[in-house]
Amino acid sequence: MRRIVMAGAVLLMFSMFLATSGCGLAVVEDGEVGVKADFGHISTQPLGPGWHWYMPFSSWVEVWNVKTQEIKETASVPSSEGLISQLDVSVLFNVPADKAVSVRKTIGAGYGTTILEPYVREAIRNVVSGYAVKALFSEEGRKQIGDNIFAFLKGKLDQRGIEVQDVLLRDVRLPPSFAQSIELKLRAEQESLQKEFELTKAKKDAEIEVARATGAAKSNEIIAASISDNYLRYKWIEGLQKNQMVVVYVPTEANLPIMEAGRLKDMTDQLMKKDGKP
Repeated sequence: MRRIVMAGAVLLMFSMFLATSGCGLAVVEDGEVGVKADFGHISTQPLGPGWHWYMPFSSWVEVWNVKTQEIKETASVPSSEGLISQLDVSVLFNVPADKAVSVRKTIGAGYGTTILEPYVREAIRNVVSGYAVKALFSEEGRKQIGDNIFAFLKGKLDQRGIEVQDVLLRDVRLPPSFAQSIELKLRAEQESLQKEFELTKAKKDAEIEVARATGAAKSNEIIAASISDNYLRYKWIEGLQKNQMVVVYVPTEANLPIMEAGRLKDMTDQLMKKDGKP
């Protein structure tokens, strides 16, 4: 415990000494490098993570971010037909640790506004102007445009010490006239699909009706084929037994219907008695 207290005290005294002596302290974290200059001369070796002391009157240390960074750009660009579309583009990039000193010497700390943004704008306009506006509407077209912008930036920035990692098309706003025509086209396609569905349904309904009619016709044929003279006589006798008041016409050999004579005579006699006739 005593050793820890003594070490803390020594560290505190050392820090106070450095503070009063005019030394500067630069802290470089993971994902960063330090670029140091002595008497205006930039060191060729970057500083790694850790604490770095320097004399403010004769030297300085800049901390550079070497992690992946993003630059966003919104541009209004003409298509090959001259229609103006708006694109929101993100470019992912970084400055490699071993290139930080070179970029500081040749471009400066403001490399983002000095060369990165102008090259991104140039890439968007040069690439998109070679495509028809319908390419921006399709997923395949947007991917191809993104790949071409990526290739353009790689060719321009790699040699300057800036590494381009990816190009993303976040949003595409098409010209109002073109967007309206696409909407009308999609609506027409939906209506066509709806009519095709209705036509298919109507055909199926017709097939069902035909199948029902065919079944009914076959049923009637089977019933007609099963009716014989003996079956008809049986049904006639059965009807007489169930209801005595039924008038039954019986086919004769001459195919002329005759009424049962006995029953007709009884009915005639009853009518004559009612009229008072003998």
